[in-house]
Order: sequence, then structure tokens, then C-alpha cells
Amino acid sequence: MMKTIFKITTSVLLLSWASGFRSFPKPSPAWGIASDTIFNLGRPATPADINRWDIDVRPDGKGLPKGSGMARKGKTIFAQKCAACHGVTGVEGPNDKLVSTDSSQVKAIGNYWPYATTVFDYIRRAMPFNQPGTLTDEEVYSLTAFLLEANQVIKPGTELNAQTLPAVRMPALKKYILDDRTGGPIIR
Repeated sequence: MMKTIFKITTSVLLLSWASGFRSFPKPSPAWGIASDTIFNLGRPATPADINRWDIDVRPDGKGLPKGSGMARKGKTIFAQKCAACHGVTGVEGPNDKLVSTDSSQVKAIGNYWPYATTVFDYIRRAMPFNQPGTLTDEEVYSLTAFLLEANQVIKPGTELNAQTLPAVRMPALKKYILDDRTGGPIIR
């Protein structure tokens, strides 16, 4: 009995919800939207909108911005913006440990991440946790340098920028296998 009532209620709600879409006004041709679009939500993205979100960085470094950073400055930024979650040195925080060179330990940047550019990309997009996307490019380069130096991936005093970061070879890269399959549609 309860299942039948639930099914009827769900069906009525779904039909009501779906029929509501037909009541939206047609979009104005001035908006540049096809006249058969019925949702009338938002607006078309402009090239400036797209550029603000098109910040991906590939393993080969394509997409890295101008700027540079060093671990010394990154250590200061880390203490201010990252230590609450990851600890002062990237080891003792309540969240993920970021520093480890021992492959038997928890996965960290030094023993798990295959590309240094991925570290940059992740920090740039997702950190700090409470304000993602607020770091400047120089801060991201500096934080990346601090973490790579702490993981003994780069030598102390190494400056990271769009040319030097892709050249960093991560110790864990050998654990990954390049997907070079052929025979299907190639995704570009």
C-alpha cells in the first residue's frame, strides 16, 4: 500500500515539475539563443567568462601562467593559508599529509603524484579549501616549490616558473603507465 502511494506521489510530482518547463517564456532572438530553447536560464558565456575558467595545466606545462616562485616564500604562504589543514610542515595536519618521500607511507606529493604541473594545477584550482581560486599565480608557484622541496623532489633554492616546472621529474612517474592505446576514436 505504501509503495503504491509513494509511486503515485512521485509520478504526480515529476509530471508537475516537467510541465513547469513548458511555461517558461521563449528567449529573445537578441540573446543569440535558438528559439527552441525553453529553459531561459542564464546567458551565453562570453570569451572573457571562458578565459576566467580555462585555467587547466597539462603535464607538459601547456596552460601554465606567467610568474615564478621559490620555496622560501612558499613556506610563509603555507604557514598562513595551509597549515590549519595540513600542519606547518605538511605532515602533521588533520587533513592529507602532503610531505613524504617514503613510498611505504601514506600517499603524498613526493611518492604518489606523477607530474609536478598537476600539483600546481590542483593548488591553483582547489586551495585553500575555504577560499579556492584566491591564490595569485606567484603564490601557487611558491607553494608548489615549497612542497616539492619539502618532498625532496627539487633542490633547495630552485625557482619554479612556466619553463622549469614541467621539467621537474616526479619520483612516482615510473609507477604510472601512459595510455597509448589506439584503435578507437581519439579524444583531443
